[in-house]
Amino acid sequence: VKTDGSSVGEIDWDTYLENYAAAPPLPSSRGGSEELPSLEATLSRGTSLFDHLVWQLKLSSFSEDDESLAMLIIGNLDPDGYLKEPPWDEIVQDSEVDPVHAEEVLRRIQEFDPVGVAARSLEECLLVQARLEGYGDEDGVETDEQRDLVVPIIEHHMANLEKRNFGAIAKELKRSVEDVIAAVKVIMTFDPKPGRLYTTDEPHYITPDVYVHKIGDKYFVVPNDDGLPKLKISSFYRSALAASPKAREYIQDKLRSAQWLIRSIQQRQRTIVRVTESIIKFQREFFDKGIAYLKPLILRDVAEDIGMHESTISRVTTHKYVQTPQGLFELKYFFNSGISRTDGDNIASESVKDKIKQLVSQEDARHPLSDQRLVELLREQSIDIARRTVAKYREQLGILSSSKRKQVF
Repeated sequence: VKTDGSSVGEIDWDTYLENYAAAPPLPSSRGGSEELPSLEATLSRGTSLFDHLVWQLKLSSFSEDDESLAMLIIGNLDPDGYLKEPPWDEIVQDSEVDPVHAEEVLRRIQEFDPVGVAARSLEECLLVQARLEGYGDEDGVETDEQRDLVVPIIEHHMANLEKRNFGAIAKELKRSVEDVIAAVKVIMTFDPKPGRLYTTDEPHYITPDVYVHKIGDKYFVVPNDDGLPKLKISSFYRSALAASPKAREYIQDKLRSAQWLIRSIQQRQRTIVRVTESIIKFQREFFDKGIAYLKPLILRDVAEDIGMHESTISRVTTHKYVQTPQGLFELKYFFNSGISRTDGDNIASESVKDKIKQLVSQEDARHPLSDQRLVELLREQSIDIARRTVAKYREQLGILSSSKRKQVF
C-alpha cells in the first residue's frame, strides 16, 4: 500500500491480495493472532499500599464495625501513607464509632506493616515507630541515657530538628550536644514516608524523537521513524475486499484518511528536524562543550530562523526529546532566559542552575553554603544574580536550604 501521497485509486487490489496471500507469515511468539491482548496487558503489577494493608486487615481479629472503620482509614491514605484528608474528626463522625475506640482502631492500623502508616502528621509517624521500638516506653527496651531523648525530641523539638539546630535542642533539654546527636541518629533510622515502598507509579521510559550525530565537525539530525505508523489491512477487511466491490470503495475512503494522517505525522517529523537544526545553529557551543556553554534562547529566535510562528515552535518542542552527544534533553530545555554577566555577555539560566548544583555538591557539609554565599561565589565567576533568584533556582533543583543541609556528624 502506498504512503507517499499517490492516489489511493491507483491501488491494484487484485495484485495486492495475491501478493499478501503468497507472502510468508511473520514469525511471532504470540501465535500470530490479532485477538490476543497486548504484551503490556500480560505484565504483572506490584502490590499497592492499599492491597498490602487490606491483606493484613483480613488476617487480623477486627470486629465487623472495626473492620469497616479500618477500611475507611486505609481508603483515605495518601501515597506516602498519611491520613490527612478528610480530617480525622470527619472520618470518626462518618463511621459513627466512639472517638476513644476509633483511636484504638487507628493505633492498630498504624502498627501494620509498614509501621507508622495512617499517621496524621510527621511527628505521629515517627512516634509510632519509636514506641514500637521501645523508646519512651517504660516496659520497652532498655535505652542508654542518650537514646532516651528520642521521644522528647520528636514530641517537642521537630522545628529545631528540621533545621539541625542541635545546640538549641540540647540547651532546652539540658543535655549535651553529643547526647542529642546520638538520639537524632536513632530518629534518622525511622521512615518519614512509610507508604513510598508500595508506590504503584511505573517508570516512564523516554524514546527520542530525533537523534543528533556528530560526524567530523558537522552535526546531523536524524528523525526517529521507529514509531511511525505503517498502513496495513486486517484479515477481516482483506476478506471483504475479495468479496464485495462496495467494500473496496469503503476501504479506499478509509485509506485516504489514513494517508492524510501519516502525511501529517511525516510533516511534523520534518518540522521537528528543522527546529532541531536551528537549535544546533544557536547552541553550537553546548553541543561541543556541554551545559556550561548553553546560551539564552527564546522561541522567536528559532521561529524567525526557520520562518514559522512561535506557537508552532512551542507546540513542536513540547514533550519532544532529542538524543545528543551531551545526553538526552527535551527540546524545550534549550529555550531559557539569560542572566547578566559583569563581562557584558549573558549566560543561560540553566547554566547558572548547573553552577549552583556544582557549588553545593562541593561544599563542606558541616558549613553548607548560604544563598548569599552562593551569590558571592557566582559573582566571582562574573555572574550577576540576586539572592532571591539563587533561592528560586535552588528550590527548582530540589536543594534544601543551608540550615537543612547542615550535618554535624
